[in-house]
Amino acid sequence: MDPIPNLPNIDPARWELPDPARLGADAGPDHPPRILMLYGSLRERSYSRFLTQEAARILEALGAEVRIFDPAGLPVVDSVPDSHPKVAELRALCLWSEGQVWCSPERHGAPTAVMKNQIDWIPLEQGAIRPSQGRTLALMQVCGGSQSFNVVNSLRLLGRWMRMFTIPNQSSVPMAYQEFDEAGRMRRSAYYERVVDVMEELVKFTLLLRGRSDYLTDRYSERSERVRRGIDRQLGKI
Repeated sequence: MDPIPNLPNIDPARWELPDPARLGADAGPDHPPRILMLYGSLRERSYSRFLTQEAARILEALGAEVRIFDPAGLPVVDSVPDSHPKVAELRALCLWSEGQVWCSPERHGAPTAVMKNQIDWIPLEQGAIRPSQGRTLALMQVCGGSQSFNVVNSLRLLGRWMRMFTIPNQSSVPMAYQEFDEAGRMRRSAYYERVVDVMEELVKFTLLLRGRSDYLTDRYSERSERVRRGIDRQLGKI
């Protein structure tokens, strides 16, 4: 079999494209799954960026449309109006996305401030639109030393709070400086294969849920609130 373009670590004999028909999702939107990727470091040699870029190549080979947000220049949350160009860019990408990937280094046992700042700029509500609710989410972290799951566990809590569908699989890459070559490409390893697993799972869940997330996240309490707001409007209270 022919090699997968730009993915020398992939064995073509074991490579499968997600099949919407097998998921019962073939009647969904006809565009490729839209995936937004966020990473949590501003370093010139950033392993979270390298891992994000490696995952983006895998996602594109799986048929997804990918956009990576560059956090450089994003102000600290609430320090500027939300009309700031970088804030507007991030929020527009969130609205565009059907799934997301968050990847952060671990600092003091937690996601970095760069990572958290991006998430904090994403509102739970933007008018009548919810930029994060109903999106799928995959989580990854890079470690400077031994393997840890502190970051992905923390991000999983944040994803739940943002009302996202966080997939079961996740990736944690220990001693990341050993896992990438000078060009920033990830070396062949079990950690690389886990990244492939996570991206494959993300695309499948995104295909399964997109076009259905509004129904899946429609709640009794929110329907009740809409009714109350409608009554208040009629009475001229709001």
